[in-house]
Amino acid sequence: MPVIHQQLNAQAAGTILGRFRALFGDDGFPTPEGVLKASPERLRSAGLSRPKASYVLGIAKKAVDGHIPALDECERMTDAEIVERLTSIKGVGRWTAEMLLILNLGRPDVLPVHDLGVRKGFQYAYGKRKLPKPEQLARYGIRWAPHRTAAAWYLWRAAGFPGWERLRPPKATLRPPSGHLVANR
Repeated sequence: MPVIHQQLNAQAAGTILGRFRALFGDDGFPTPEGVLKASPERLRSAGLSRPKASYVLGIAKKAVDGHIPALDECERMTDAEIVERLTSIKGVGRWTAEMLLILNLGRPDVLPVHDLGVRKGFQYAYGKRKLPKPEQLARYGIRWAPHRTAAAWYLWRAAGFPGWERLRPPKATLRPPSGHLVANR
């Protein structure tokens, strides 16, 4: 769940995500309905901050209400439409939407220019003294279209951030059968 990973290192986020999942048993990732049955205090016991617990509950409500597109609906939507729909939800920013596009939907042309790992990777790979600004990276990244997601994977690797190797590009054949977008990591 990208919201849990916001502004945390990979190890801390992984620990919190594991605790979050454990709150709901061993049946995989909890359903939005299951999340809505949890109190904010219960979510906080997994390590979520007060705002993140609120965001997670809000996202679950939006999923139940049908605001979050189902996977089959995402197939008919552009990346920009998905980002617009998801970022209208409190607690879901551009980075979260882009991680979902990359990690869950396997979209091939996403360059998350606000991601620190991508920016650091660019700095290292291109021998820059300063971290590139997102706008600079976006301009440079145009040359990688329509394969900017692959470029992001290489930049993450160049950054050498701990935990990057656990991330694997999703395989189109491994997508969940149907239902609402819910991170499976």
